[in-house]
Amino acid sequence: MNRPKPDSTLVAALLTACVSLGPISTDMYLASLPAMTRVFATDVGQVQLTLSVFLVGFAVAQLAYGPLSDRFGRRPVMLGGIALYAVASVVCALATSIETLILARLLQAVGACCGPVLGRAVVRDVYGPERAARVLAYMASAMALVPAAAPILGSLLHVWFGWQANFWVLTGFGGLILLGIWLLLDETNAYPDPQALKLRALAGNYGRLLRDPIYIGYVLTIAFGYSTIFAFISGSSFAMIEVLGVPEAYFGFCFAAIVLGYMAGSLTAGRLTGRLGIQRLILTGGLIASGCGVAMAILPLLGVAHVGTVLAPFACVMAGLGLIFPNAQAGAIGPYPRMAGTASALLGFTQMALAALIGIGVGHWHDGTLVPMTATIGLCTLASLSCYLLLVRRRLSPATPH
Repeated sequence: MNRPKPDSTLVAALLTACVSLGPISTDMYLASLPAMTRVFATDVGQVQLTLSVFLVGFAVAQLAYGPLSDRFGRRPVMLGGIALYAVASVVCALATSIETLILARLLQAVGACCGPVLGRAVVRDVYGPERAARVLAYMASAMALVPAAAPILGSLLHVWFGWQANFWVLTGFGGLILLGIWLLLDETNAYPDPQALKLRALAGNYGRLLRDPIYIGYVLTIAFGYSTIFAFISGSSFAMIEVLGVPEAYFGFCFAAIVLGYMAGSLTAGRLTGRLGIQRLILTGGLIASGCGVAMAILPLLGVAHVGTVLAPFACVMAGLGLIFPNAQAGAIGPYPRMAGTASALLGFTQMALAALIGIGVGHWHDGTLVPMTATIGLCTLASLSCYLLLVRRRLSPATPH
């Protein structure tokens, strides 16, 4: 079968869809969360567990997908993972209890996580360490359209057809990606490693990554940054709908507004990475995100609680994260061409595991105010910047491009 070149626009669009599986699977049904507490006769913590358990499965499964793709190639592993995602999405739509939904979300996550971890690895395979940051930045800006649209579509589907409709749409999305991989994606792993799944080699590869403080610094910068987003994802529907009184049908538009900030940041990263270097852009993004995150945390403590005082500062936080993510991902994975899948997997595991813990905390601390969500966002943005400054920037040689 004649497939397009791996660096074609069509393949880049497919990889963007693959990487978007995580965000769209969490954002699509956010507006349904308050109603699901009534449908399943449960509490906020149990319903938010459908988000957190997704991240746990997403995190842990990546540790397997990376080495599997380093051994057998990206394409067959992606086909298996996306097929599992589609089947699990059907089970989510048919769930009649919160326990079934939580279990199905776990399986959905195990399938979905192959998209971003192997999508990043394919980009590294095709473009190399230098061009990867720019390509990831443009993919991130395009990918932002999906989670921007997902809450809007999800809100409308919830109002018109009920919460199950969101999972039927996710089933169709997974099916289209599966077909796209089958028809369009050639194998990109030029260095399959026969030893990648052997315990000694596996432990050695992960050990090598864990002994690299700069790699760890990049990973923690991303992980705390993503935890910032997940704190908002976990708490925003309750904060906006129950605390601030936003109608369910309009919630998605509020969520989409902050995604515009991320798009602005990632588009800027794509245009300026080659000119300014990844280090300057990560530092700039960290300063923007932490400054706005702290401001967002302080406002509710001063008694200021309004839709605008939540959305405006968080849109600026997202702009900063748009500068950070693609550049930090390229910085982490770039030095490891022969185990890009493993490096991407450990990055994704850490990112999702930390975010899951943060999400559980936001649900546990829910007290009917904005403070648990906004305080967590402020702390996570500060932690992201601190990890970059202490673990990456201070260890860079003077010759490192800035």
